[in-house]
Amino acid sequence: MKFLILNGPNLNLLGERDPSVYGANRLSDIENLIRQTFPDHVFRFVQSNHEGELIDAIQSAKNGSVDALIANWGGFTHSSVAIHDALELLQIPKVEVHLSNIHAREEFRERSLTGKAMHGIITGFGPDSYLLGIDAALKMLNRK
Repeated sequence: MKFLILNGPNLNLLGERDPSVYGANRLSDIENLIRQTFPDHVFRFVQSNHEGELIDAIQSAKNGSVDALIANWGGFTHSSVAIHDALELLQIPKVEVHLSNIHAREEFRERSLTGKAMHGIITGFGPDSYLLGIDAALKMLNRK
């Protein structure tokens, strides 16, 4: 199976940015964990601080090049109608993940605009959120 793993703004600063909330792992550590945990699958990782680049990546997945999308939209989770709209056109399993529990943080973080266009949201399990998201997508793919 082929997965597109998208990471939004400021996730390139993991390990530096508020480790008490986001943990000490860098984004490259999480990518390595994913590859080690799922060695039989192919992963394409994209991180961008730019909304349009993430939308381009979503649209590129429409051509059948990937089987599922796992995404941590970062701050765009709570604000991006454009990402939401792009996601609605994508007909593959889509799982949103968050390192921290967005429901235990500031009130504005509890709302996920992007989550409304995803199949599910996994939040609060640190790097394991990504692994759980991939597991969920695999289960959806195996039910087809």
